[in-house]
Amino acid sequence: MTSKQISIGIGIPMIITGIILAFLLAPLQGDLKDTIEFVGSLIGILGVLIFIAGLFSRKVPQITS
Repeated sequence: MTSKQISIGIGIPMIITGIILAFLLAPLQGDLKDTIEFVGSLIGILGVLIFIAGLFSRKVPQITS
C-alpha cells in the first residue's frame, strides 16, 4: 500500500518548489545566486525523500484492547 497523501500532497509540491527556486529564480539574482540554488536543491532533495517515504509507508492495523 502506498500513501498517496504523503507522496502527492507533500513530496511533489516540494520537488516543484525546489525546481522553481534552483533553476528559474536563482539565475535572476546576482548576489544570492549560490544561496538560492542551495536552498532550492535542498528543498527538492527533501521532496524526493518524502516522496519515496510515501511510497514505502503502509497503514498500521489498529490495535484493539
